[in-house]
Amino acid sequence: MSSTPLSLLERIRQRPGPGDWDRVVSLYTPVLQHWLRSHPVQGADADDLVQTVLAVLVEKLPLFAHSGRAGAFRTWLRRILVYQVRYHWRVAGRVSNCPSAEEYLEQLEAADGELTRRWDLEHDRHVARRLLELIRDEFTAPTWEAFERYALHGRPPAEVAVELGLTVNAVLIARSRVLRRLREEAAGLVDEP
Repeated sequence: MSSTPLSLLERIRQRPGPGDWDRVVSLYTPVLQHWLRSHPVQGADADDLVQTVLAVLVEKLPLFAHSGRAGAFRTWLRRILVYQVRYHWRVAGRVSNCPSAEEYLEQLEAADGELTRRWDLEHDRHVARRLLELIRDEFTAPTWEAFERYALHGRPPAEVAVELGLTVNAVLIARSRVLRRLREEAAGLVDEP
């Protein structure tokens, strides 16, 4: 048996623990809301669609088989979003009223389109940033501060060490520990952070 902790994606697929679904909701609600509200859907419809997409995730995520390709999960999620928006419009009878929105969905659906590249980038940035927030409490204050100053703010490790009263090695270890934990949690959700 491996001692490597399961990623959030694998925990949800195999045996969700307390709080795992809440973590998924907290990760994906803002991303979905942003994409829906800034593009084809507004207001209450966007909120309803976010809930619908999350419900599909609850139902289908345990069956999701990661292909091993970079971005497989976010591509799957993007396809669910596009499908649910189209279905919502079909049921509401609004398809013909949204030619620019339909064009938007076609662009978002295209595997190599600019909108898809933007989705991928924004998805990975948001999820990595949010996962960092969620794992922060797993580290001591000095470890987190060293990581943040060095890895996130780009400060030289020697300066960070002096400022925090640590050794340079302790700063490097702090960065390594936090990034290792982020990679564990994010595996399959985002490309290598």
